[in-house]
Amino acid sequence: MNKKVLIIGGVAGGASAATRLRRLDEHAEIIMFERGEHISFANCGLPYYIGGVIKERDELLVQTAESMKSRFNIDVRVRSEVIKVDTDNKKVTVKSDSKGIYEETYDYLVLAPGAKAIKPGIPGINSNKIFTLRNIADMDAIKDYIDKKGVSSVVVAGGGFVGVEMAENLKLKGLNVVIVEAASHILAPFDSDIVVSVEKELVKNGVDLVLSDGVKEFVDTGNHIDVVLNSGKTLAADMVILSIGITPDTGFIKDSGIKLGPKGHIIVNEKMQTNIENIYAAGDAVEVTDFVTGLKTAVQLAGPANKQGRIAANNISGLNSVYRGAQGTAIIKVFGLTAAVTGANERALERAGIDFKKIFIHPSSHASYYPGALPMTLKLLFDDSGKVLGAQGVGYKGVDKRIDVIAAAIRFKGTVYDLADLELSYAPPYSSAKDPVNMAGYVAQNALTNKTNIITWDEVSKLNKDDYILLDVRTEGEFRRGHVEGAVNIPLNSLRDRADELDKSKIIIAYCKVGIRGYIAERILTQKGFKVFNVTGGYTEVERLR
Repeated sequence: MNKKVLIIGGVAGGASAATRLRRLDEHAEIIMFERGEHISFANCGLPYYIGGVIKERDELLVQTAESMKSRFNIDVRVRSEVIKVDTDNKKVTVKSDSKGIYEETYDYLVLAPGAKAIKPGIPGINSNKIFTLRNIADMDAIKDYIDKKGVSSVVVAGGGFVGVEMAENLKLKGLNVVIVEAASHILAPFDSDIVVSVEKELVKNGVDLVLSDGVKEFVDTGNHIDVVLNSGKTLAADMVILSIGITPDTGFIKDSGIKLGPKGHIIVNEKMQTNIENIYAAGDAVEVTDFVTGLKTAVQLAGPANKQGRIAANNISGLNSVYRGAQGTAIIKVFGLTAAVTGANERALERAGIDFKKIFIHPSSHASYYPGALPMTLKLLFDDSGKVLGAQGVGYKGVDKRIDVIAAAIRFKGTVYDLADLELSYAPPYSSAKDPVNMAGYVAQNALTNKTNIITWDEVSKLNKDDYILLDVRTEGEFRRGHVEGAVNIPLNSLRDRADELDKSKIIIAYCKVGIRGYIAERILTQKGFKVFNVTGGYTEVERLR
């Protein structure tokens, strides 16, 4: 007997489940319900169409109801909202624009309802000048409003990925843009010592940032909308993009017997199966396991959603596939800058009670002698065994491939020793003989094998200044152009002859521009009987965080 599978929701998780299931089973009856008009679209491309980077709207439509029917023989029912799931009798209740309210039975059910924008009970939030961006209809409404109303100023409430991408694209469109973020920094997956570079890039390109200040009230004045902040400051704008987060769209299954997590996410096992045997779930609405920390989490990214939908289809077809967790690999373009992250950040590791070490390096995107080389910052988090726990990068060129390599290493439970051993492609236009990934591995390896005593500027700030000497081993010219207050300058090339100028009873904290000369200075002085630490990332970290 042919199985009947109902899929609730499209986009990444639902559409992937539907098409994978058809490829595995030509005879299954597959029905997909989508509350909106569009079943499979490039969600991540929406800001770029609004900004005019993507010119053709149809380029965002991955599959239509008609193409799903003709190519995959899937019965797609748009403008059809599933309002109830009866797990005892294996049927759902559908509210359809064309058919009214009716019931549909199933053998298997895949839940991919996604998430909806959070709209908290802030006074004035229902103004028609406030928009959210989750789907094609939202995109059309924003673009239409900007084009027809002569919008010149926008407040973006929320500094997550979508908020920042919207800010960039609205600025490129020529609008005045302010991002308001209640937290102390934007882009929560990044640690503050990395994300400051993104914040500087936004400001450099004319986007105003208001941090550590949330929205208290919206006041529609007719021609404009005033955004009143908790601090009392008021921002006047033509429109507001509300981007303060999303919540799983799972209200319709609350009384179904399907278990939900504390924030409304669908609880699934490694097979993407709910607590009810023949019901699976995928995408933004599910609770998953963090691949690094082992804690429960939710990751709203297209890559994981596609994989989860595929795995659900595999298991319906008897292939016994498992989802091994999400590591949150993500990347964002902010004007000329790229920032990327994979694995756990410091806050996640602290929440999980996992001890970690960290290093910073500032390599060039490719061989420095080949034209066009640009600096980047890489941060690596690892434990005492060398296991890689997370990485973050920011720069103008080459960040994406380095984070992707480290993401692969994390997925295969690799160590910093593996990063040092990796044989990566090299030619001067693309990399260096020691790729930045290798370099991160070397620095971390030295730290773990006691070839270097790594210290961060944050750790230095907590020491008693009477206990150490801050040693700047850059050239005299570099020192004159800027240095850390209180530092003594002995250039590296003079250090062997001038080491006796230093007090052996004190700790020597050496720094250079990026950490390499500081490391060499540390090796020289350590073997002369000094106790030495090398500041990871060097003076570049001071300049970057300033």
